[in-house]
Amino acid sequence: MSVKVIAFVQIKPGQEDAFVEAAGPCITASRAERGVLQYDLWREVDGEQRFLFNELYVDDAAVQAHMTSDHFRAFGTAARDLAAARPNITVTHAIDVAE
Repeated sequence: MSVKVIAFVQIKPGQEDAFVEAAGPCITASRAERGVLQYDLWREVDGEQRFLFNELYVDDAAVQAHMTSDHFRAFGTAARDLAAARPNITVTHAIDVAE
């Protein structure tokens, strides 16, 4: 069963470029992981201008593999000092999605 993960991250003012730079290696490595169908970083246009990770995995096991990967852990450590708050993460299972 496909799994969609959406994570909103609010970054401290002035740290946006550093966050994008820190995310780069994680994004590249994540896209190469077995079981990752999509791994994208977006930025909100209006409002708080939060960053959004839009992730799609083949199943829960792929999500767990990603969460324990060295590149994800390294990014988490690097991003911790850049974030204004803990990320807001939503994990969902597919019900009726276009293929």
